Amino acid sequence: MTTFQVPQRMNFGKAAPRVFKAVLALDGAAREGLDPVLVELVQIRASQINRCVYCIDYHASDARKAGETEERVYQLSAWEESSLYTVKERAALALTEAMTRLPEGVSDAVWDEAAEEFDERELAQLIALICTANTWNRLNVTTRKTPGTA
Repeated sequence: MTTFQVPQRMNFGKAAPRVFKAVLALDGAAREGLDPVLVELVQIRASQINRCVYCIDYHASDARKAGETEERVYQLSAWEESSLYTVKERAALALTEAMTRLPEGVSDAVWDEAAEEFDERELAQLIALICTANTWNRLNVTTRKTPGTA
């Protein structure tokens, strides 16, 4: 089997270390108070939508380390059709979809579902997490960060 290697365009962390550290700090702050498995599900789903292979690989590995099952990681791209996710996870994933596909907007129904499952602080943390996931995706897709690189 021949593999196709897409060359990385730059090491963003090396080229813009202050920006990289700031995004890392935001990422850490956004995770506070959220379930680690939920964090990884949100990160993976945003990365799937944004086609960020580096982030999909990275967060699938972290999800497994946090105790996530292979089956739930595999079914995440079709979470709406799966029975494996809790009501709270589904609300978080719906908000992830809406915020990641922002030109379509965040409907009142999606907002209300998330607001019902998360208290105001958790919801703010979740919004920040989704924003951070999208930031990482955009940086890594643009620079073609490849799985297995630091």
